[in-house]
Amino acid sequence: MSLRPLLLLSLTTLAACASAPPPPAHSDALWRLIERDCEGGDGPRGACLQVQPGADRRDVLVKDLHGDYQFLLMPLDKVSGIESPGLYRKGVPNYFAAAWQARSHTQQALGQPLPRDVASLALNSPHGRSQHQLHIHVDCLRADVVQALDAQRAVLGPQWAPLPVPLRGHPYQARVLPGAELTANPLNLLAFDLSGPADVGNWSLLVAGHRDAHGAPGFVLLATRLDTATGNDASAEELQDHACGVLTGAGSALERVR
Repeated sequence: MSLRPLLLLSLTTLAACASAPPPPAHSDALWRLIERDCEGGDGPRGACLQVQPGADRRDVLVKDLHGDYQFLLMPLDKVSGIESPGLYRKGVPNYFAAAWQARSHTQQALGQPLPRDVASLALNSPHGRSQHQLHIHVDCLRADVVQALDAQRAVLGPQWAPLPVPLRGHPYQARVLPGAELTANPLNLLAFDLSGPADVGNWSLLVAGHRDAHGAPGFVLLATRLDTATGNDASAEELQDHACGVLTGAGSALERVR
């Protein structure tokens, strides 16, 4: 058998094994927004702030309606979410790298510097989202999560390992990546180094800025798996604060909207 049929068979198996709940009503609202405000030759309009239509980058940036500082980075193509087999093919754009660059919009909205260890990117599982168009939430970490990660800095390493403390009451796996930019694709590190491709649809992923004990820049990756028995719907967005209280002094986070 040639490599191409084997690849297609593998991807089909992945799609069948990655469980997903039935799509809720209006689950295509984000895709319709892309079609309305991002596509076409007259440039971004309406809610669409930025369009990258090239071969290396095919993504759009929109302002989320919830919170003053939250933005959504999405593929320009129809991609349902973390469970989509096409995300794990060779040559697929690194959407997390593009989302990391988009944090400048959060900083601009804040009107003050956005510290590296406060900036975060979250991608929910199909069980923890309402929209079936891949969208990475670009926003601030919760203050308690910033503190917890700082306290665990010494135990964070380059391999996936359970975080010693729960975050928002849920267990997380954690690992660090060195470097100022996201040259590695966090989705591949999740699918091939932790979850396994067939189970990736049951996971949620958050990437946050990080500095090691010597101050060198890097990233911390946090992943949590669906556990209906404990009420964990695999929504790492729970670690974000759409009011950015750690910088604005807001007393409590806005209600989380997936």
